Amino acid sequence: MTKLDHLKVICFLVAGVLVVAATSCSQKPASVSEPTATTSGSISAEQIAKTYGLDSFGQIEAIRYTWNAQFPGVNVSRKWTWEPKTGQVSYEGKDKDGKPVKVTYLRSQLDSQPANVKAEVDPAFVNDNYWLLFPLHAYWDNSATVTDQGVKQLPLGNGSAELVSVKYPSDGGYTPGDTWDLYVGKDNRVEQMVYHRGGPRKPSLVTTTWEGYKKAGPLLISTDHNGNADGNQARIFMTDVSVKLAGSQSWINAQ
Repeated sequence: MTKLDHLKVICFLVAGVLVVAATSCSQKPASVSEPTATTSGSISAEQIAKTYGLDSFGQIEAIRYTWNAQFPGVNVSRKWTWEPKTGQVSYEGKDKDGKPVKVTYLRSQLDSQPANVKAEVDPAFVNDNYWLLFPLHAYWDNSATVTDQGVKQLPLGNGSAELVSVKYPSDGGYTPGDTWDLYVGKDNRVEQMVYHRGGPRKPSLVTTTWEGYKKAGPLLISTDHNGNADGNQARIFMTDVSVKLAGSQSWINAQ
């Protein structure tokens, strides 16, 4: 069993690229029978997480995907393989200077890893994993308070959806007080998301769609996020998503 521990929701710049990295949490990706987030309102974190495959997550042996970010003048890709039960992470991409990096490590042994793994690779892993699986992380995170605020107008385009806010504490972590506003449709799928930074660092506001939905085994994944960061065009998207189930050697491609 692994945890993505002691990281706070944070937006920051890495090699000129916006990154929204993830939360102060003590989560249980291999054992999710009990709720951990504090929830109020009619739509709960558990209901949303179940839509994205919560009940079947224990079947997941490994997840493989490429996280991509496109901004004006920037195009970044990072390849990951994550084994939730063992905490093993494999990464292939580039460092902040553009040099190729390929590494495999156990998150439980992060302290013994080289400086670049601790300072660059693992924070990037947490960030990218939250973009991939945020509805599950919102349920697993024991520090989050999830509140259904009723039907609100969508921040991008026309229409409306149920606004479910995921708020983190005002103390601890890198940027206390961050909030993720999820605009949830009647099918309990996230349609759009707004990220509000709790601290003074930029960007302060990130707004994106949740689209390009695909099934990877039992998991439902939004593979495309289009929108803006403090008014500047931004796109985050996932490619080559696949999962390996317990007892199988075959990868199941998202489709």
